[in-house]
Amino acid sequence: MAAVTLSEVARAAGVSPATASRVLNGSSRIPGADIAERVRAAAAALGYIANAQAQALARSSSGLLGLIVHDIADPYFSSIARGVQSAARELGKTLLLICTEGTPAEERLAVEAFTSRRTDAIVLAGSRSTRPEDDADNAALLRESERYLANGGRLVLVGHDLIDSRADAGRSPDDRSTRTPDGSSDRSGDAVGSARVDARSSHLVIDIPNETLAVDLAQSLARLGHQRFAVIAGPEGLMTSDLRLAGFQRGLRKAGLAPAEVTRAAFNRDGGFKAGLSLEAGVRAAASEGSRLCIFAVNDRMAMGVVAALRQQGLEAPTSYTIAGFDDIPTLEDFFPGLTTVRLPLEDIGRTAAEAALIDAQRVPVGGGVVLRDSTGSPA
Repeated sequence: MAAVTLSEVARAAGVSPATASRVLNGSSRIPGADIAERVRAAAAALGYIANAQAQALARSSSGLLGLIVHDIADPYFSSIARGVQSAARELGKTLLLICTEGTPAEERLAVEAFTSRRTDAIVLAGSRSTRPEDDADNAALLRESERYLANGGRLVLVGHDLIDSRADAGRSPDDRSTRTPDGSSDRSGDAVGSARVDARSSHLVIDIPNETLAVDLAQSLARLGHQRFAVIAGPEGLMTSDLRLAGFQRGLRKAGLAPAEVTRAAFNRDGGFKAGLSLEAGVRAAASEGSRLCIFAVNDRMAMGVVAALRQQGLEAPTSYTIAGFDDIPTLEDFFPGLTTVRLPLEDIGRTAAEAALIDAQRVPVGGGVVLRDSTGSPA
């Protein structure tokens, strides 16, 4: 059956299509009560369904909030999404979700889709990529985001700002973070991130203190007496992973310890599992010398994969080795052994991002802290 048109409703109500549109699409210029009631009665009798995009034009608001994440199956992102959804519901907005697998090309398409639907605001959560092969897609994502902002949209980024090669080209080397081959950094800071408004386009960035919290974790493990370390990091160029790696190495250096050996793997549970298998020899070698290798996986899912892999080889934490993760995802509630990690208030971060996007930009700090559990036990 063909959809009922606005013209048919107008004809049945004895008014012009423009008048029918003002009544049904929520324009501030609504005709008299008797005319409006006649239009609504005609629409109900004909089974007319209003056009959401037409309503958005009339009201200058679609009532939609867009959320872009890497993978909703990842508890990190599902926790953030829960916070976003909670705030959206309370503010009377409908949440639209797009998963991108973390590529800037897919993120650009997601922003484009939300722009075409006149979404009131967008929350973009996840790591940015500094890999050279992503330069063109990063530039395209920036252009699409600027187009969205120029048309009245609001954009909040969780984790990192958009990558602007134009800005980077004009910065001196002293303005950029200084990194050594082992991934360490000479930047200083505290364990609280912040919400900051980008001066170029007025979008909001909610910084997560990945690097400084990783410094805290390394120093906490050093205080427990651990001295031999290995890090399982994500692919080089993934900013979240690189910052956590850099912070951990800096924390070891501050504690007077040698840098950790680094293994790169996919930024997920399977990557951790494969990396865990590659560390078996190192774990056994440390054990034969009367010590334990302390492994830092840059997110909890990778740490869980490491534990599964080494358990398959007959090695258990914390007796054969020790291990720590990052994020404190809800899945850890039922994980054994209890995993030492860095706690991030993920749901609160999502709520803050949504409220900032829908109400106003607010400079709310993002906290976090080290949580010591059984997986790093007391030193041998």
